[in-house]
Amino acid sequence: MFKHILIPTDGSELSRATAQRAVSFAKEAGARVTVFYAKPEYPIAYFGEGALIDPTTPEKFAELADQQANEYLSEVQKWCADAGVPCATTSATSDIPYEAIIEAADKAGCDLIFMASHGRRGISGLLLGSETNKVLTHSKIPVLVYR
Repeated sequence: MFKHILIPTDGSELSRATAQRAVSFAKEAGARVTVFYAKPEYPIAYFGEGALIDPTTPEKFAELADQQANEYLSEVQKWCADAGVPCATTSATSDIPYEAIIEAADKAGCDLIFMASHGRRGISGLLLGSETNKVLTHSKIPVLVYR
């Protein structure tokens, strides 16, 4: 049924476990995978009358974000290779991960987004929300939430 699955990852244990299950799911479905990581934007921290207090340069921050993206994406890419699942990787810089996830799925032509549920319950889930919930409510592409 599904032929191309987007697996967003943030490197957390829950996300990694979900990615492993997504690779198994893709293998069973005969689907290919695109793994996605949303890199954070450079944080601009100001103090007083606009003096920059963050000692990291935007270039160094971008370099570190690229290294982190490569680490997270290559781990899932290895799992795909081990399982014989065709895999591509992509990342984008965004401080609004849910929008970046949906855009990545659209660009790659995915027909399913396979995501972790971060398990927020009750009031904190309602107030804080989660990227998964935001993807669920904004995506036109089906979303499979793994718990």
